[in-house]
Amino acid sequence: MKQYLGNKWAILIFLTPAIVLYSVIVFYPILQTFYRSFFEWDGLSEATFIGVRNYIELSQDYLLTTSLRNGLLFALVLVIFQIGLGTLLALICSDPTVKGRKVLKTAYFIPVVLSVTVVCQLWLSMYDPVNGIINKLFEALGMTYRQDWLNSPSVSIIAIAFVNAWQYMGFQFALLYAGAKSVPEHYTEAARIDGAGKWRAHWHITLPLMKETFKFCFIIAITAGIGAYVQMAIMTNGGPGTTNYTITFMIIRNAFSGNQYGYACAISVLLIVISLVATIIINKVFDSRETGLEQG
Repeated sequence: MKQYLGNKWAILIFLTPAIVLYSVIVFYPILQTFYRSFFEWDGLSEATFIGVRNYIELSQDYLLTTSLRNGLLFALVLVIFQIGLGTLLALICSDPTVKGRKVLKTAYFIPVVLSVTVVCQLWLSMYDPVNGIINKLFEALGMTYRQDWLNSPSVSIIAIAFVNAWQYMGFQFALLYAGAKSVPEHYTEAARIDGAGKWRAHWHITLPLMKETFKFCFIIAITAGIGAYVQMAIMTNGGPGTTNYTITFMIIRNAFSGNQYGYACAISVLLIVISLVATIIINKVFDSRETGLEQG
């Protein structure tokens, strides 16, 4: 018993600095954000308590609907390309019979280490409506589908989301590849002996055993999509007009352009709540699927 208590106190002593640091960096700013959301404050003068007025104004803000829609659409694009395509590439590279796997793995991860600004400038040139390679490619294929990709309200958010999906697909690929390699090979070998093909074995064995990896990847993709900002700021500055606004864009604009820090804090609280709810839902969905498989 004494040895147990001694180990317990030793663990607590070693964890205390990390817990204190994490609390100062993460929990204290969250609490301050929640507290400031009940005030009208320009960042300089004395704050005035206004209760839930910021939240009432937020519920009536026409940009909120636009931002939520864009965030969900952005998240959908990330899920399709980063997780969907990333899973396919991870399964291909995890196959020891595929030649050049090391080169492929390196190539997939290169965009991740590039500067976001560099990547955005690259895609700005590719999206150019006159000289961009994408429209030129459509012309070369005999197609008349020419778009002003970043100035079209209907496709600009998807075009920007694709830039994010392309750059960070390598990160999701690395996670999914690690998940695929963690599945014991004798499971798929047994399926092969029973007559299952390579992809059938992946479908029934590898992918179900990657559940925890998929859960983490979905949480990253969806929360990143909901809170997306950098690509919109660099490529279109939220335009055309306000069509590419996201929740994070609303926070930045209200805080640093409008000096409405209390209102920006209220939007930040909403973003935190949405991210938490999304995380809980994803966990529930994956846990319910696991329960269903066990009962089946």
